Amino acid sequence: MSGSGDMEVVRVMGLPLVRATEARVVAWVVDRVVSGRGGWVITPNLDILRRCVADEQTRSLVERADIRVADGMPLVAASRIAGDPLPERVAGSSLAWTVSEAAAREGVPILLIGGAPGDADAAAAVLTDHYPGLRVAGTACPPMGFESDAHEMASLEALLRGADRAVIFVGLGFPKQEQLIERLRPLSPESCWLGVGISFSYVAGTVQRAPAWARGLGAEWIYRLVQEPGRLWRRYLVEGLPFGLRLLVWAIRARLGDKGGPEGL
Repeated sequence: MSGSGDMEVVRVMGLPLVRATEARVVAWVVDRVVSGRGGWVITPNLDILRRCVADEQTRSLVERADIRVADGMPLVAASRIAGDPLPERVAGSSLAWTVSEAAAREGVPILLIGGAPGDADAAAAVLTDHYPGLRVAGTACPPMGFESDAHEMASLEALLRGADRAVIFVGLGFPKQEQLIERLRPLSPESCWLGVGISFSYVAGTVQRAPAWARGLGAEWIYRLVQEPGRLWRRYLVEGLPFGLRLLVWAIRARLGDKGGPEGL
């Protein structure tokens, strides 16, 4: 796989995910910045996997990243049932903390782009308070529709041109953040880019993340659904649950030696 180095790849319904712990991914990110090779990390969860299976263009976008890590216990569980186990969940919301910690230790700056208004700045303040020595090279929270606004895009481009090699967190949700990363990455190819969704709000404390026990049981989606039922009910209940069953059937068939094609069904 492009950029995956010595990390093995596990395919879940055809989507290649690296077999790596969070610590290994953090080390990879920092090394790619320090060495000037740059990189791009995507963290597929159940919803992103569903979209990849349903749409070839979405799958192509996700596979153009250097590495993909499983941000979702259903993907980890399916890999284990299938007999080709991923070691653990590697969530973007956790990487925002652990990569920042490593960046502070190694003298690598970070940038934060996106998030709800004010959350990128608030998250930067929290991270620098937690990790002394962490350098924030810039933050940006472009308004809705910025990607079609020449002035707003010029401001983002200026921010990136003025930055050194860095870890660049983009929190806009999938696939908007990945589309922006692909568009802007040539301006800072020696940096490592990570799409982290709602993570700035988690770090800033404006949205509460599920407790560790719920995350460990794969029940974080229930916690989020209770917080935002109007926005998430369709994603989790109408689309997510049936696809989760489809993933389970794929995993069982894969374990029995009948993968049934890339998507398993």
